[in-house]
Amino acid sequence: MFGSALWYGAAVFKLPFLLLMEKTSSPAAIAIRPALPEDAGGIARTYIESADYHTSLDSERYALPSRETIAARYREGRQHPPEAGGESITLVAELDGGIVGFVDARIERSPDAMHREMAYCHIAEIAVSFRHQNRGIGGQLLRAAEDWGRGRGAEFASLEYHVANTRAGVFYQRRMGYRAAAITAIKRL
Repeated sequence: MFGSALWYGAAVFKLPFLLLMEKTSSPAAIAIRPALPEDAGGIARTYIESADYHTSLDSERYALPSRETIAARYREGRQHPPEAGGESITLVAELDGGIVGFVDARIERSPDAMHREMAYCHIAEIAVSFRHQNRGIGGQLLRAAEDWGRGRGAEFASLEYHVANTRAGVFYQRRMGYRAAAITAIKRL
């Protein structure tokens, strides 16, 4: 929504494939907490899995960045755009001392005068490692990000995912209560 997609400002963005179905999970075993610089390697591993998946969906638009490039962004706190103005957070899911998922969220307001004045908690990126899918971790991360946004005055949560990522669509709409509110169309020039 509002033309933001991860760091590049691209159109349709890369929300994960990974958070699919909430089945069984041991909520006490998963710790959801704000990311620290030392979490960068674990975040990068999960991010690269997500990038690889999205490249398989749409290799014309997605590419596989280097793990070190992504780790450096998170280690240095550059995963959120400067215009987020500090109203952003990265949360991680930690299991047995390792990072198994993460979510990047930020507060956004529409610049369009036609839109009502309100804040959105925009989920810019969310991913759970392949090995830890279907355990409810994605749902826990998403709810934690929504709670963070609500605490900062957000009235809605927003996110985008690739149209070919039907599993994500099922997860967001059926499991997490999201509804389609906009369509981003692209055309090669």
